[in-house]
Amino acid sequence: MTRKNKKPVSNGSTPSADYRFAQTVLNSISAHVAILDENGFILETNRAWKHFAEQNRIQMRPDTQDVNYLDICDRASQETAGDASFVASGIRDVINGKTEEFVMDYPCHSPDEKRWFYMRVTRAAGPGPLRIVVSHENITALKLAEARIRESEEALWLEKQKLEEANTALKVLLRRRESDQREMEAAVLDNMRHLVTPILTRLSNQSLPKRSKKLLDSLQARLAELTQPFMQRLSAVETALTPQEIEVAALIREGRRSKEIADQLHLSITTVNFHRRNLRNKLNLRHTGTNLRSYLTGLTN
Repeated sequence: MTRKNKKPVSNGSTPSADYRFAQTVLNSISAHVAILDENGFILETNRAWKHFAEQNRIQMRPDTQDVNYLDICDRASQETAGDASFVASGIRDVINGKTEEFVMDYPCHSPDEKRWFYMRVTRAAGPGPLRIVVSHENITALKLAEARIRESEEALWLEKQKLEEANTALKVLLRRRESDQREMEAAVLDNMRHLVTPILTRLSNQSLPKRSKKLLDSLQARLAELTQPFMQRLSAVETALTPQEIEVAALIREGRRSKEIADQLHLSITTVNFHRRNLRNKLNLRHTGTNLRSYLTGLTN
C-alpha cells in the first residue's frame, strides 16, 4: 500500500496556519484520535493518543504515524480472533462508504486497572482527499458507574424479594391467627349453646329463691360475654340487633330450625319467624335470595 502526503504546507517546508490550528484543536480533544488515509495509514495523531502509547509502552513510535491501522487489526485478529477483525471490517465499511460511522465500546484492561473505551470511526467532513477519523474515548467512569447501578439494583431486588417473602409469611401467620380465633369463637359459642344454655334454661324454669335467681341472672350475663365476638361481628356490619335477635341469629347460624329455636328460647314459632324477618331486614337481605344461615356463618369466617 502507498499513502498520501500527510501534512498541508504553505511554502513546501513550513506547516500552514490552518494546519497548526487544526493540530491545536486536535490536541485539545481528550479522546485518543488518529487520522487515517483511504488505505488505513495513520497520517496524524493527537497528544492524547501519543500519551496513551507512551504510558502503555507501545512497541512503535508513540504517534504511530506511517503505520497501517488496518494491518495492525488484521494481524491482531489472526493472533487472538477477538474484536480486531470486527474493527477492521467496520473501518473498511466507512472507507468504502457502506456506512456513515462505526462505533463500539470495548474493554482495554491494564495490569493495574480496569479500563473501557468507546471507539468511533467517521469520515472527515469537507473537500479534499478522503480522511478517516478514529477516536477512542475513555469511558471507564461510566462503565464503573453502570456496574455500581447494576449492583445496587440487584441488592434492591434481593431486599424486595426478602420483604415480599416476609410479607407473605406474615400474611399466612395472620390468616392462621384469624382462622384459629374464629375456630375458638365458634367452639365457645357452640359449647355455650349445646352444653351450658340447656342447663341454664332448665334452672331458670325452676322455682328458685330470689337470691339464687339473681345469681343465675348474673351467671347468664357473664357467660353471654363469651359470645361477644360473634355479637361484635354482627355490629361490624352496622346492625342494631336486640339481645333476643342475637340469640336467634346464633341458633340460626348453628343450623337450628324455627321449632328448635322456639323450644330452646321458650318462644312461639310465630315469634321466631318474626325475628327471622327482622334479621333479614336489618342485615339488608330483604328481597334477595341470600340464605340467612349462610350469611350469618360468613360473619365468623
